[in-house]
Amino acid sequence: MWDHEIKAMASAHAIIAAAVFMATVLPGAVVRGFSVCGTHLLWLYSVSGAVAAVSVAVFWLLGITRPTKKHTLGYKLSARFQQPHQLRSRLSRLFRSCVYFFLSCLFFHTVVVLYGAPLIESALETFSLAVLLTSLTTLRCLCVLGPNVQAWIRVFSRHGAMSVWDTCLQITVVCTVVGAWVGAFPIPLDWDRPWQVWPVSCSLGATIGFLTGLVAAPAWIHYHRKQLTYKCK
Repeated sequence: MWDHEIKAMASAHAIIAAAVFMATVLPGAVVRGFSVCGTHLLWLYSVSGAVAAVSVAVFWLLGITRPTKKHTLGYKLSARFQQPHQLRSRLSRLFRSCVYFFLSCLFFHTVVVLYGAPLIESALETFSLAVLLTSLTTLRCLCVLGPNVQAWIRVFSRHGAMSVWDTCLQITVVCTVVGAWVGAFPIPLDWDRPWQVWPVSCSLGATIGFLTGLVAAPAWIHYHRKQLTYKCK
């Protein structure tokens, strides 16, 4: 069971990593002068859109959702009487997920400003970075846990992961945030390089950290699966 989930995770991560690569390469065939630094916001939204679309599709196909007792008699009886309300429930969950996504963008925008980003000047660039961070972190939480703040708090608390996907969320989110933070260090240096323009280095750091997390999560979980099996029980 664990080997199957780890293989599914590795396959999903490979597809998402390929989407990041395609979002970096393909626009160059359509947009003249496209480059990561020269047309950075276009690249940023290209990566954000690709990761968002592929992540939603992959997690939906894998059926990674909150655990439910689908085989219990109570669940089957309640599902029979709640069928007319399933569409309304799904629409409500979709709406709440969109609200959470937008609130996460505002949260990351505020945090980045508090860490020294310009408040008024370059506001579009700062919010674009927040959109990228949300696409790489919050969206995965929405796909796996749904719009459930209590589940998010549980997963990111100490010893709160109860499945391989919970542990995967911890690793990828931490790698992404740390990558964005490390990417801010070269900005004040007087090297006068194109990639030091705000927020190029932070976006690159977040993306590299995200890709690192995609590789590290399955490997770390596979290596520590015995300890995690005991922990999740």
